[in-house]
Amino acid sequence: MRDGNMKLPEEGISADGYITDQDCFSSVRYRTMRADINGCGWIAAYNLRHACGEELDWDSVRQEMDGMHTLRIPGPTLMRVMREYLARYVPDYSETVGRDEAAAAAKDSAAGIFRYQEGREPHFVSYVRQGDGQFRFFNVTDGMEDTVMSMETFAEEHLLRGTVIALTVKDHHQERTDAQ
Repeated sequence: MRDGNMKLPEEGISADGYITDQDCFSSVRYRTMRADINGCGWIAAYNLRHACGEELDWDSVRQEMDGMHTLRIPGPTLMRVMREYLARYVPDYSETVGRDEAAAAAKDSAAGIFRYQEGREPHFVSYVRQGDGQFRFFNVTDGMEDTVMSMETFAEEHLLRGTVIALTVKDHHQERTDAQ
């Protein structure tokens, strides 16, 4: 029987196949924890591969990235694991460090992932460029699960503290409709 407050993974996936709401993944585990607590890394990796036109299953991404962590302890996705995973599947990605530098690289990209702090929590967020030059961001925070804004606005409102890293791709591998 389903708890009235519990969301299902399918509810956190947009009509065009992006994972938008990490809170819907409380029924699956990642790094020994519920994925609604620490699943932003594998979700961002899935979304970036999806933006690049790959047909893939979210659970295979979760399982593979979970297995790449050598210690079976609770925690977020390590940057070492994110880099290794992207090198396997998105080998043309670039990494840029620094708030202003990362935002500039992202603005010039087709899609990517930010590693930054949302509030006080380390967080991974994926994004994809829209036809009008705006960007669609996924799983930012409650109320911003699937949102469109300029890269400047995102940087001003979210890239506020800690080290900011952008993992970007210049081109989509396949044309895709990114309608919200």
